[in-house]
Amino acid sequence: MKIYFKKLHNVLKPYYIFVIILAAWIVASRLQIWNTYLLPTPWRVWATFVSMMKRGEIVASVLMSLRRVAAGFAISFALAFSCGVISAFMPALSAYFRHLNNFMRNVPPLSLISLLILWFGIGETSKLIIIVLASFFPMFLNIHQGLCECDRKLVEVGRSLGFSGPKLFVRIYLPYAREDILVGMRTGLGYSWRALIGAEMFAAASGLGYMIVYAQQMSRSDKVIIGIFLIGLIGCISDKLFSVLIRKVCTGGEKT
Repeated sequence: MKIYFKKLHNVLKPYYIFVIILAAWIVASRLQIWNTYLLPTPWRVWATFVSMMKRGEIVASVLMSLRRVAAGFAISFALAFSCGVISAFMPALSAYFRHLNNFMRNVPPLSLISLLILWFGIGETSKLIIIVLASFFPMFLNIHQGLCECDRKLVEVGRSLGFSGPKLFVRIYLPYAREDILVGMRTGLGYSWRALIGAEMFAAASGLGYMIVYAQQMSRSDKVIIGIFLIGLIGCISDKLFSVLIRKVCTGGEKT
């Protein structure tokens, strides 16, 4: 029994802080430490959440944001993978773009939102560009690193077996770099999600970011809290799924 409770404690350990925060929130609401206009009660937030679910507001906002993230992330990964392969196997060519990469990597994507709105309007194009700019560099750098650090002994073994260029890439380089690629994708997904929410706050008529801004304009702090909670929850779920995927894919394929 003691061992059972110890295992249960280890499983629940990361969730204790949430219970403490909820308890503090309930106590603060009961004691009316803050005005409910600034900090709504937990039961009011829950009632608003149920009401929004029934009306389909939350599902519509989440699906719109997820659709944008999926499209932008797919485009970004295709570009990052292509550029990562080129930079790893054609270093002479990549040298021409080194300073441009460093410059763009340090420019916050949201700082370009005003310019992108002027060029592309407030449609989907500007949001996709923001996602691409936010998620490209984490994936590109990890892909480049994974390919460049491939064990030369493995490459020589592949060549001794008669592997051609494409076969060498698929059978040697890609399996060796898969962990770095997945880690880059995991990081890039987090960056793209945060960038999208910021973009929706400035230039959108739908999505979670827009829902938060509209709620703030209407002085609905309960809806703002719901939006923040949904963003964090979806981010945690997607990160956990990638973490599981990385463990499954890389099991038995440790770098040597």
